[in-house]
Amino acid sequence: MLEDQQVPRIEELKIKIFGDGADLDSIIEAYDKGLVKGFTTNPTLMSQAGITNYLAFAQEVLRVVTDLSVSFEVFSDDFDGMREQALKLAELADNVYVKIPITNTRGESACPLIRELAGRGLKLNVTAMMPLQQVRDVAAALNPKVPAIVSVFAGRIADTGRDPLPFMKESLDILAPMPQAELLWASPREALNIIQAEQVGCHIITVTPGLLKKAAAFGKDLGEFSLDTVKMFYNDALNSGFTI
Repeated sequence: MLEDQQVPRIEELKIKIFGDGADLDSIIEAYDKGLVKGFTTNPTLMSQAGITNYLAFAQEVLRVVTDLSVSFEVFSDDFDGMREQALKLAELADNVYVKIPITNTRGESACPLIRELAGRGLKLNVTAMMPLQQVRDVAAALNPKVPAIVSVFAGRIADTGRDPLPFMKESLDILAPMPQAELLWASPREALNIIQAEQVGCHIITVTPGLLKKAAAFGKDLGEFSLDTVKMFYNDALNSGFTI
């Protein structure tokens, strides 16, 4: 029966779950619970969280998270500026991965800069990737001796009506000769994506605090979950004082 599908609990998964966000309290909570194996953020998340001092925020995160990787993104739109920011971020701590967007806003490839920075030993997280050719180009630019993360935005691929699973499978094949490069399923849209990423063999998936909370239901009995839902509807209606 479909209801008898065996679903592992989130703590039983092999895939590494990275917390994605810029709320320091949520980062501390996720770190203390021990479910996440790393953290990522980006300028959009930081702006939404009201961060105004980039370096002060990064230093505060790194004061708390000392033994897991943390990815901070450059935000310059020219490659000289990206280089300067990348070098400053990499100096903050050994567990920093510098996020480099695959292109600038003019669509110019960042691969020459990626090759340079990887050659200098920087741990990179190449981000905002979708077409498979971008994965091929990055694989050719990375230093095989230096750890790296390749972030393919599976969720945004799905937003276009395309199945992201073949993209992620092919990306794993492209990265197979690069044992230090890990494939990251970026921008998941639902908790099921965590299971899909695990099944396809992705090394990492980024998960927001809200999605991590949903994943607590993995493996839950569907009858029990149905009853919980009915109780939720009843209690919310009761608390609202509705009448018909």
